[in-house]
Amino acid sequence: MLSSQPAADTAAGLLVEARGVRKSFGAVHALVGVDFTLSRGEVLGLVGHNGAGKSTLMNVLSGALQRTEGTFVYAGRPAERWGTAEAQANGLRCIFQELSLCANLSAAENTSIIHRALRGLGWRQRARALITRALDDIFPGHGIDPDIRIADLSIGERQMVEIARAFTETDSKVSCVILDEPTSALGHRPAEQLLAYIRTAAGRGIACILITHRLNEILAVSNRVVVMMDGAVVADQPAADLTRSDLVGMMGNIEAPHEKGATAQRKGSQTLVINHAGIDGADQAIRASAGEIIGFAGLDGHGQRERLRAIYEATRKVPVAFVAGDRGVEGVMPLWSIADNLTIRSLNALQKGGFVSPSAARALAESWSKRLKVKAPSIDTPILSLSGGNQQKVLFARALASDGEVILLDDPMRGVDVGTKQEVYRLIREEADRGRTFIWYTTEFEELKNCDRLYVFRDGRAVAEVPGDEIDHNRILEASFGGANG
Repeated sequence: MLSSQPAADTAAGLLVEARGVRKSFGAVHALVGVDFTLSRGEVLGLVGHNGAGKSTLMNVLSGALQRTEGTFVYAGRPAERWGTAEAQANGLRCIFQELSLCANLSAAENTSIIHRALRGLGWRQRARALITRALDDIFPGHGIDPDIRIADLSIGERQMVEIARAFTETDSKVSCVILDEPTSALGHRPAEQLLAYIRTAAGRGIACILITHRLNEILAVSNRVVVMMDGAVVADQPAADLTRSDLVGMMGNIEAPHEKGATAQRKGSQTLVINHAGIDGADQAIRASAGEIIGFAGLDGHGQRERLRAIYEATRKVPVAFVAGDRGVEGVMPLWSIADNLTIRSLNALQKGGFVSPSAARALAESWSKRLKVKAPSIDTPILSLSGGNQQKVLFARALASDGEVILLDDPMRGVDVGTKQEVYRLIREEADRGRTFIWYTTEFEELKNCDRLYVFRDGRAVAEVPGDEIDHNRILEASFGGANG
């Protein structure tokens, strides 16, 4: 609820002003006295490692969490009682990293949930027109049917609906949109479309807070960048003054130089462990030897995920582990602890006398939690209390801790901070040097540089194979759109 008393020092154009905000979960201090401001029409980039407090702060601003201490002023008026209903009524929308759509409803029906004006005769038609217009504005050529159930859409399409819904307007105008890892499930083209729309929305006076570990996106659209670490703001600077290296340094982590494994030595003496035929003559067979890192590239939604699943189902001669990108649907056991989620793939190896050894299970969970630097009070912490990036680390640890000789990766670095990415890349190369095979689908071009070879997909088929020393952005795009290599 907004107080009728104006803020004493309301600055021209200031929309959000938070001072001394603290949030504790028992003994865990997620926010430790945060000062935060946002102006109308401003695009603010919010960065920091997983567990830095970014999502907690945004949950407080959006009303999903109540602050333990501190003051919050919105549009010049103190927000005394502030929940999601008050935030919605005052034009503040939030696109969470973990999607909030009802999977059993359509895009149109999900849109009606947040708009009280969509009631009465003809509400469905009005809701359908509203979400379709928003999708068309933000993602031209999206191809999404607003009447199809959310559960029947791909994760990228679900993300597009979630984003578009946040920008829809009826009786209340949108004044601020918080975007928490909005491009993590999007392919290259819709991600570029969204960034362009954020600039357009800002030009209309809508403030946007962009949280992403893709630092190039932060620098591309932000007016100002705020860096968080351990629940506090440690830097606040104009984006024009910053480079990617500056951001990484302010986050307290220095990126390791890119190093590739000795691919040539591995290729000549390793055994073929994957030889998966395509669906027809135009679809190349996927071949991978022990110790190889194979990449799947191309525009998102062109058959890469389907091929990963087909390989998983067809591989019988060697143990296979799978790291899901859609952790909420395919990866996380939501009622379980970190330890239980991490060790579920290794229960056979943890048995002694026909029973799972609790001490062996804890030792395995402790070891891999430390290796992946999962930020949590203990391995008994419920997994849903972790940030999205830390949840993803647990899923990655689950696969690497298992007996899997082939590891299938479905865009697993979504929402993971830059420092952890470098550590995971190093682990992948180390495990490949030990003979493990990785087949890695990623929507981030930089990750493809870690691969020994890659296959480019188009229209549900692998249409081109690119050796590691020839991996080039232009070549991948050419094959993706049907050029000389595809």
